Amino acid sequence: MDDSDFLCSNSRMSRVSPTFSPLYRQIKALILQALEVGEWRPGQVIPSEQELAVRFNVSQGTVRKAIDEMAADNILVRKQGKGTYVASHNDPRQMYRFLRLVPEEGNLTHPKSVPIDCWRAKAGQEAARLLAISPGTPIIILRRVLKFEQKPIVADEIYLPEEIFQGLDLEMLQAWNSSLYSLFETRFGLRMIRAQERIRAVAADRDAVALLQVEEGTPLLSVERVTYTYDDKPVEWRRGVYSTAGHYYLNELT
Repeated sequence: MDDSDFLCSNSRMSRVSPTFSPLYRQIKALILQALEVGEWRPGQVIPSEQELAVRFNVSQGTVRKAIDEMAADNILVRKQGKGTYVASHNDPRQMYRFLRLVPEEGNLTHPKSVPIDCWRAKAGQEAARLLAISPGTPIIILRRVLKFEQKPIVADEIYLPEEIFQGLDLEMLQAWNSSLYSLFETRFGLRMIRAQERIRAVAADRDAVALLQVEEGTPLLSVERVTYTYDDKPVEWRRGVYSTAGHYYLNELT
């Protein structure tokens, strides 16, 4: 069968119509659906291009184009001589990929996350809107500081849907020694795919003074982030302030 005659016989993946996007994008959508339902977990190898071509009844070139785009999106990772793997936040190259702070001097070091609080609440209007849930839905709010070489640089307040993060508490956060997204992936099976940030300049208030050990009124960066998993579903909203006395925010545009 020619690629233009592609029809997917897998009923689990019948949500994608073959008539409204290029064929490789349809294959990309089908692979994403398989990832969403957990057919291949973060860190696991996916079937070869040839196997996927047979599965979806398309050419190997079409599959390769879909995988190339997913690799560019940091959803999949190609490993020379080993195959293609689902990207994982446990991979050192992926662990802090949403963190854009770079030191003005010296080498980039991994920060240490220091949890401060973790409590249950009900979503207000803003949290409900950004997390695409109903107002009053149970959520988890946590506060933490990121330290670089023992110096507090980032103070975050993070909002999470409790339905997804059941069991998350301060004890679990304190016991975890890697990135927060690595914890979300390992304990809750949640892979963060992309993030959208809003950045502006603010002056340090009393909370920032206490958490970041700066003087009141010190210029800081306010970074508000919404993070999405598969199917473009928002699963985290965070509001943070960044001290840039010895760091700067680096964003590579391509």
